[in-house]
Amino acid sequence: MGRNGGQEGAPGTMGLLTILNMKQKEREVRLLMLGLHNAGKTTILKKFNGEDIDTISPTLGFNIKTLEHRGFKLNIWDVGGQKSLQSYWQNYFESTDGLIWVVDSADHQRMQDCRRELHSLLLEECLARATLLISANKQDLPRALSSNAIHEALELNSIHSHHWCIQGCSAVTRENLLQGRLAPG
Repeated sequence: MGRNGGQEGAPGTMGLLTILNMKQKEREVRLLMLGLHNAGKTTILKKFNGEDIDTISPTLGFNIKTLEHRGFKLNIWDVGGQKSLQSYWQNYFESTDGLIWVVDSADHQRMQDCRRELHSLLLEECLARATLLISANKQDLPRALSSNAIHEALELNSIHSHHWCIQGCSAVTRENLLQGRLAPG
């Protein structure tokens, strides 16, 4: 698997494209984007939307963007990741179809905090049906851990409660943001 390659996980293999396939009738999907602060959530969201990323400050609440992708309406909720805001994350769980967990691939020191927060989220009853997409962001940085290394650091093989997939990406270069191997092909 290459540095920016994707991996899929148990139980089954599902990602963003599978979420879209499950929502064929409604054609509308609610995605919740979470992660530790400075992981790149807002940058990813702005790049999805074609917006300028030169002036991004920490999210002190939430951003909502509605985007069209492959004939679907994606309602993406980007919630601030500062420690003081994490207790409010549960206010956004209701009706979530997919959870996008954004990881700063170059932040080696906080990888265990990242793992702990992710595994804690997956215990939330309101997220029980949500598919998990881990975006291993900042792959363009020289010290970035590969998707495989993040897969191990986050102990993704121990996740049996949710369908999940990990994708290396870069919000700055747009590499693998919406394309890539997100579902069985």
